[in-house]
Amino acid sequence: MAAGNETVVYLSEQVLVLCSCALSCAGSSLIVLTYVAWSDLRTTPRRLLVFLSVSDWLSAVSYAFGVWRVFRTDSLDCVVQGAVSTFANTSSFFWTVAIAVYLYVFIVRSSQRVADSLVLFFHLVSWGVPLAITVAAVCLNKIGYDASEVSVGWCWVSIHAPDRVLWMLLTGKIWEFLAYLTLPVLYILIKRHIYIAHAALSEYRPILANRPLSNSFSSMADMKLTLIPIIFIVLRIWSTVRFILLLAGSAARLNPVLVTLHGIGNTSQGAANCIMFVLLTRPIRTRLCAALCCCSKYRAGEQPSHGAPHTPLPGQDTSRQREEDSASRVGIDR
Repeated sequence: MAAGNETVVYLSEQVLVLCSCALSCAGSSLIVLTYVAWSDLRTTPRRLLVFLSVSDWLSAVSYAFGVWRVFRTDSLDCVVQGAVSTFANTSSFFWTVAIAVYLYVFIVRSSQRVADSLVLFFHLVSWGVPLAITVAAVCLNKIGYDASEVSVGWCWVSIHAPDRVLWMLLTGKIWEFLAYLTLPVLYILIKRHIYIAHAALSEYRPILANRPLSNSFSSMADMKLTLIPIIFIVLRIWSTVRFILLLAGSAARLNPVLVTLHGIGNTSQGAANCIMFVLLTRPIRTRLCAALCCCSKYRAGEQPSHGAPHTPLPGQDTSRQREEDSASRVGIDR
């Protein structure tokens, strides 16, 4: 698999990682487009998700360029690609944690005012810290060809840097480790708070027995609160494993399966977010299906009736439609 210290990136690995990058770009773009298209979805949590999607989109594009080129030297485009991916990837970590912190303050602390006041701080940290780290790394010539020891064709911390392990930590790994610790704790606290609140209202449940839709929304929100940290860890753990194997001096980090999982995991965050917060969010999914049906009818030559009132889906009454629309305004966890 490797010649000396260099990890060979096979064509099959390139194709799989490039496909993952394409899906992540498409998913991140869809999150942004739905936010722009429908004004009633522009809640603060979903706006934070848009900023995360911008980071994921930029990360996927830079990784795709690196995987396509498979750099061999410290060329200018290698340094540029490494700098962009370092900034975008680190920013993605910060925005992922920022969303969890916002939801914690909003739900557990029950303070929307305090949660909204943190948004400016999130911007300063999530853009400012990655930018400062990346600029410092570039100015000190720490970004460059890394022989794919802890990457998959793209450039990161130069293999020639004597303190490269320190810079690997500063330009990504230490923030990744902190996210591993922070995300599960915050989402467990959020779920615990919701569980306690539901238990406290148990005496009123017979009154709500005829509201199965509300229960389905609660179940979906609960499932997403569970999946967010799990998916993040499952996607990112492969790069962490390769980093630990590098520290241990193990050649297992060159295993083709591990390299492929690393490449797919690092580039799939945008696609995973799109699945959870667009395709698995009923109000948005319903609107997307309606928009696609409208486009297909238009292409078939049918004239859409712009002045006609909205017709509910089969089996869906107007009260249910209003309930779905209001649920879409709650946040990204519905």
